[in-house]
Amino acid sequence: MRLLILGNSGSGKSTLAKAVAERHGLPHLDLDIIVWEPEQIAVPRSPEAVRTDLDAFIAAHPGWVIEGCYGELVEAAAPACTELVFLNPGLEACLANNRRRPWEPHKYVSAEAQDAMLDHLQRWVEGYYSRDDAWSLAAHRRVFDRHPGRKREATGTLSATDLT
Repeated sequence: MRLLILGNSGSGKSTLAKAVAERHGLPHLDLDIIVWEPEQIAVPRSPEAVRTDLDAFIAAHPGWVIEGCYGELVEAAAPACTELVFLNPGLEACLANNRRRPWEPHKYVSAEAQDAMLDHLQRWVEGYYSRDDAWSLAAHRRVFDRHPGRKREATGTLSATDLT
């Protein structure tokens, strides 16, 4: 299984990816880990370094779960996946999930630092539906619609048992 999951922040990508990876004993790559400088908030790494790390992860593992909102990276990984999943539960679900999100120590130095970014994150999530960048609904829809392989769009909740 080489599962690629995309969607808005708060759509459930990380939760689903972790559950599938655990269920099937697969390595899991949260694209946030390679996109941003370690222990820095919203400081991007070079696109070349990010792409090198993505390609290396895909080459190093016969099976995997990759997830993120970065349309250009999802599109780059899509030819190697066996299934593309687009999580699209809607704005209210994403906002509610972000409010319930536990501390992510791999992204923030403290729970307080994460909480301090919540308002900014929620505004960014709201903009998903109107902007047209690589991290928008429009970009995700294009990646999903163009993908010639196995794919599914979920507007509700998916569980690891739904993806076997």
